Amino acid sequence: MFDLSGRVALVTGGNGGIGLGMARGLAKAGAAVMIAGRDAAKNEAALAELRALGAEAEAVIADLTDPEAVKAMVAETVKMLGGLDILVNNAGTNIRRRPEEYRLEDWHTVLATNLTSAMLASQAAYPHLKASGHGRVINNGSMLSIFGLPFHAAYGASKGGVVQMTKSLAVAWAADGITVNVLLPGWIDTALTQKARGDMPTLHEDVLRRTPTKRWGDPKDFEGIAAFLGSDASAFITGVAIPVDGGFSVHG
Repeated sequence: MFDLSGRVALVTGGNGGIGLGMARGLAKAGAAVMIAGRDAAKNEAALAELRALGAEAEAVIADLTDPEAVKAMVAETVKMLGGLDILVNNAGTNIRRRPEEYRLEDWHTVLATNLTSAMLASQAAYPHLKASGHGRVINNGSMLSIFGLPFHAAYGASKGGVVQMTKSLAVAWAADGITVNVLLPGWIDTALTQKARGDMPTLHEDVLRRTPTKRWGDPKDFEGIAAFLGSDASAFITGVAIPVDGGFSVHG
């Protein structure tokens, strides 16, 4: 029931970090994987890694804030890999600034990249997911949909929106055989959080102090959950937000 052989996954922002971790998990379970990322060199490196696992893998460059580019991304996936069964909305960005100093253009950038792009991709993917008979949408949210941080108003708003969007899509599309779930990553060692550690000198120690597992997360920690949510094993699980944070969000 965990076998993804013959299924096709599209992973936005799949050329590094958490996205690549999920792409690896799907590939190891047997899925063919399309990577969508803006950096051609990173795309090629990700493809080499996935193909070394024996997976069929391709890549596409797309501006996920452009509705037509998103439609083309989905169409290219179907054309090159023969269909679409699993959509992973992972692409995201953050601009850290106190809320009273936040520029409107930066707010729009974060919301468009993190929230609107996920809706656009879901809409474009919908007919293909429905046709597959076992469509899966895996959204990437954040623990900041649970609580707040002073420099993350736009990011938190976008990820809170992803959680609520997930619930609505899950209810709307359940009759079509499509499940929609969202992951809430905690503090994961990625390029984004490495920059955050530079901006916040005590962050590393603060994270370790509060995380029961006493370590930062690794993109590898997302391989299993992606394969599970993409498979028939999760067929009766939809509309839920799943923390992947080493216990950070439940530790008082």
